[in-house]
Amino acid sequence: MARLPRLIVPNQPHYLIQRGLNGQQVFGDEGDYTAFLGWLRAAARQYQVAVHAYTLLPGELHLLVTPADEEGLGGMVQWVGRHYVPYYNQKYGRSGTLWAGRYKTAVIEAESYLMACSRYIEFAAVRAGLAGGPEHYSWSSYPHHAGIRPDGVVTDHPLYWALGNTPFQREAAYIELAASGLPGADLRAIEAAALKGWPLGSDKWKAELERRMKRQVLPAKRGRPFKVKPPAEV
Repeated sequence: MARLPRLIVPNQPHYLIQRGLNGQQVFGDEGDYTAFLGWLRAAARQYQVAVHAYTLLPGELHLLVTPADEEGLGGMVQWVGRHYVPYYNQKYGRSGTLWAGRYKTAVIEAESYLMACSRYIEFAAVRAGLAGGPEHYSWSSYPHHAGIRPDGVVTDHPLYWALGNTPFQREAAYIELAASGLPGADLRAIEAAALKGWPLGSDKWKAELERRMKRQVLPAKRGRPFKVKPPAEV
């Protein structure tokens, strides 16, 4: 099946995944994580991309972002790469590309899936067996949302602000949401959308997205269309 062109929708959340080449590590120590986050923060500001949630794992990164225009997300990723890859290669005595091809991204219907995606991303280290809980992993946005420590990389989405009227209320509500887990159907939907680049949302929203963007946003059904309508079963 042919890959659909990457879909970037201004002012709409996107889930982005980027992995190391051949499964290799892309962060080796605390200095690498810190350097990457510094460049990410600078690039997000320069290219007008709001970072709502993130997790950096040894071999991959996960971001939940909203770009202001169609070019900003790609520009941000390229800018960070132009700074981080030479830094990493020089530090570890390697050369060439660091990432496994182009990054994967899926546009998200905020009202239906943004908060679920945020928690899914922040639990990546737990799923990978790197931490017993998201509060114990340093390289994610969960400590920010849970009120453990502020994070200058993060721009809170309006749906996070809607969790409460005060920082304490929002943090407590987010902790409760995280503790409740995600339904299996949501987990599977998020994983499939992120890996295949499909929009994540309701059927009505996807149809509206196709009309708005004037292009196909989901892969066509398998098989050739019938030239003549098949007879009804009897």
